[in-house]
Amino acid sequence: MSVTFTPTQKQRLSELNAKDKTLNKIFNDNVARDKYYREEEARLIGRNKEDLRDLLQNRRLPLLSVVEKRITEWLTEEMEFTQVNTPIIIPKTMLEKMGITWDHPLRQQIFWVDKNKCLRPMLAPNLYEMMKSIHRITRQPVRIFEIGPCFRKESQGAQHLNEFTMLNLVEFAEEYSEGQMNRLKELASGAMSAAGVSGYDLEITTSEVYGETLDVVKDQVELGSGAYGPHPLDSEWGIFDTPWVGIGFGIERIAMVLGGYSGIKRVGRSITFLDGCRLNI
Repeated sequence: MSVTFTPTQKQRLSELNAKDKTLNKIFNDNVARDKYYREEEARLIGRNKEDLRDLLQNRRLPLLSVVEKRITEWLTEEMEFTQVNTPIIIPKTMLEKMGITWDHPLRQQIFWVDKNKCLRPMLAPNLYEMMKSIHRITRQPVRIFEIGPCFRKESQGAQHLNEFTMLNLVEFAEEYSEGQMNRLKELASGAMSAAGVSGYDLEITTSEVYGETLDVVKDQVELGSGAYGPHPLDSEWGIFDTPWVGIGFGIERIAMVLGGYSGIKRVGRSITFLDGCRLNI
């Protein structure tokens, strides 16, 4: 007879960040399983405590903050992008200008503050507005980015959070001599290098909204997605026939793959986890 971990045991080990190889282990009998479970639980708790002590005494910054810092420094110091900070609460008219009308699937995922305002589900609306205004004043190429929280009523899976951190960069230029897709690849690769991510793939796909897009994927996890214009949505923001490129990255997803975690909640905004370490052990 062969046995596996009980649902309770498997849940407990999963909470302690046990790997799939451990969670799917098969034993000859219950005695062998329970002995292994006790030993593995103790080992994982010990490692959890060591990691927490290391964060508090040495590293100081959780991985989520490290990723933000690395990409911010790369964008500002090497790529000459300027960071902006825009409102978290936005009017519903901004959603409508993004094509998110009452019958759009994303509409059901919105956290509404009142009937006319919501918590932003993405950074793009504000960046569209900023990009237009800056270009109108300077008449020069615009390179801006923002890092900040976004909110969606997501399914509670291993890769989704209701509150998550996005980094969106957008470049509003006059021309792209090497092509916009090549520029997207350059920016995507630079961001991944700055964050410390390797072994990723750049996949060209098609989106209903943006047409041809560039996705950044590692271990079947989408870390970011880029698009370019002119695009039909541009006219809603008073932008016409000017080339641009933009990429959005999920910072928690980047931290998740860098830390080798099985679930995104370990690296998100939480009072249960701190930098992957479980606090209620």
